[in-house]
Amino acid sequence: MDQAKKLPGIAQALYRMETGALRARELAEQCLERIAARNPQVQAFLACNPERVRAQADAVDAGRRRGLLRGIPYAVKDVIETAEYPTTYGSPIYAGHATGRDAACVALSQEQGAVLLGKVATGEFATQTPGPARNPLNLAHTPGGSSSGSAAAVADGMALAAWGTQTTGSITRPAVYCGVVGYKPSFGLVSTAGVGVLSPWQDTVGVLARSAADAAAFVLGIHGRRFAPAPADSRIRLGICLSAQWEHASPEAVQALRAWARRLEAAGFSVAERVLPAQYEALVADQGRMVAYDARQALAHERLSAPSLLSPRLRERMAGGSAIAFEDYLAMQQRAAAARSQAGELFEDVDALVYPAADGQAEEGLANSGSPRFGALWTLLHLPTVALPLQAGPGGLPLGAQLVGRPGQDMALLRIADQASACSPWLQERA
Repeated sequence: MDQAKKLPGIAQALYRMETGALRARELAEQCLERIAARNPQVQAFLACNPERVRAQADAVDAGRRRGLLRGIPYAVKDVIETAEYPTTYGSPIYAGHATGRDAACVALSQEQGAVLLGKVATGEFATQTPGPARNPLNLAHTPGGSSSGSAAAVADGMALAAWGTQTTGSITRPAVYCGVVGYKPSFGLVSTAGVGVLSPWQDTVGVLARSAADAAAFVLGIHGRRFAPAPADSRIRLGICLSAQWEHASPEAVQALRAWARRLEAAGFSVAERVLPAQYEALVADQGRMVAYDARQALAHERLSAPSLLSPRLRERMAGGSAIAFEDYLAMQQRAAAARSQAGELFEDVDALVYPAADGQAEEGLANSGSPRFGALWTLLHLPTVALPLQAGPGGLPLGAQLVGRPGQDMALLRIADQASACSPWLQERA
């Protein structure tokens, strides 16, 4: 983590490059040195061509590449297409597979002058079968999934930001497990063009970064916008959302969330508790079943042409999808659509919700990547979320929570997360 602390934030890096105090090549070399030193252990990066990286950075320094993200080194999850690197989707079926195109989020990042470092590990087809990445905070523990390499690369100072994807909890959980920030935008805010499909109704492209401000700067940057923090005297109302899912959160995770809530209140936030309405509880079970049905459809070619190269876990999940009747699937879609249309009611008298992000600390071992359950409802509802690490747990690994924003109100949520980050000991110690 020492290297990560040495790297500037995105806004600071952009300012220093604008004033000539920092060159893009220098920033790129810091990341390349870290990749060379640590990737053999962390195994976040699957592909990185240092000469390509240097050429991009040199073009920024020469003024040939401009934009709101000029010179910012970033990584890309391996379910997202890149013209310069293979896209394998975390599967042996696609070893060495080159599409020759950049996904929309990559092309837009390049258009804004960002420096592509390479591809990072993913779970198989963005599901729960882990990739090779390890948690850089403790190599014997999972980094979470499926955006495992994205979280690990940022946490270890190999990149300032990394694109990831979430279909249930694949940005939220790895962010907290590795001690970084995970921003899952509102559904569709970042185009999924060029991204491997798992569940077209839920697949969401987002970013992992070292701060809420960095996450905001990167996503807003591809839209041609800069992030502007909220005024310091903003009066923010938060609602701790209680649900049946809380029974899966460890006592340590709950304690960390409530301690954070007390610090937020002391800092001037208004914090109250509210209970999740019963009709939303049932949607959590629907979400997993819908993903299973969708995955069987989306991965039909792989399922039929190379079933032996799919993991047993993924085959079992798709088999579960085959047991869902078409009429049941349509009914779940209708319930989800109705809930989305009513989601604004969850925010009556509050600006954002507070919710657990994971069961607890990153589990020991690499065979499993942890449960995505705490992201399920919010992904299904298409709501924006920001996951924040809060404090170290008993084993020294971070515990965290997530903020959930109003439908389509990403800018407001990012400003809230930026301010709330000041009450996170984990993030403040590493700022």
